[in-house]
Amino acid sequence: MQRERVADDIYVFSSELYAQVTAGAVITSEGAILIDTLIFPEEARAIKHFLETRLDCPIRYVINTHYHADHTYGTCFFKGAQVVSHARCYELLDTRGRAGLEQAQHSAPELRGITLVLPHLVFDSGVLSIHLGNKTVELTPSPGHSPDSIVALVKEDRVLFAADTLMPIPYFVDGSYDDFVASLKALRNGGYENVVQGHGEVVLRGEVETKIEDDLAYLASLRQQVEHAIERELPATALDDIHIERCGKSRIPLNGLVQELHRTNLHALYSELFARRNSYR
Repeated sequence: MQRERVADDIYVFSSELYAQVTAGAVITSEGAILIDTLIFPEEARAIKHFLETRLDCPIRYVINTHYHADHTYGTCFFKGAQVVSHARCYELLDTRGRAGLEQAQHSAPELRGITLVLPHLVFDSGVLSIHLGNKTVELTPSPGHSPDSIVALVKEDRVLFAADTLMPIPYFVDGSYDDFVASLKALRNGGYENVVQGHGEVVLRGEVETKIEDDLAYLASLRQQVEHAIERELPATALDDIHIERCGKSRIPLNGLVQELHRTNLHALYSELFARRNSYR
């Protein structure tokens, strides 16, 4: 696991075991606020050791930005912390999350020590502010990647933990294309010092607006390509010829994983738009 300090009191932890997924810690005068917890026990325990032993900073809150395993499985190692999420995250963890964990534990022995932790404090709209010591973290719904996604802004430092609303390529298969576009637009002109993506490198102040616009351009291009395929009555298999570069993204990030995410985006949007078109007939 890699550790990066992005402000005096803010750390980012990046997994070396799964898709460069990130977690973050906001250090306050009264303890730490942890934002996501990674997936594998050894990395979650390493975060815990760093915060509690190296920094002598107990974890008071754990924020789950959405229910996906790579952001929530490590939560069980932070006993005593209050877990916070969107209300839909609670529901999805209690249903899809339980089924997914059971399946994962059959194939990955290292996950057998994981237990699912349901959030203690939830919200469903507006802004939920967490005040701890000298810091305020503002949580806002940001659906698109998943229906329960939220972003977390450290108000005093203007550091945004964007979770999977920002990653090397937008990915909406478990959420909604339209919601994703709206959530990205809502991040414009935020005056952020740094933005922590849910996967990949931290986006610096001077690059944030360009990153948001690039992601919106990708989504627009993706839709144009899919609509063109549908208009020409091409089969879904034809989508595999629409390479990621045609939609304005590189195939290099996340060790090439973005290519598979792009392909899945294409097929998900094709299914949605094809069904919508037929429903109008």
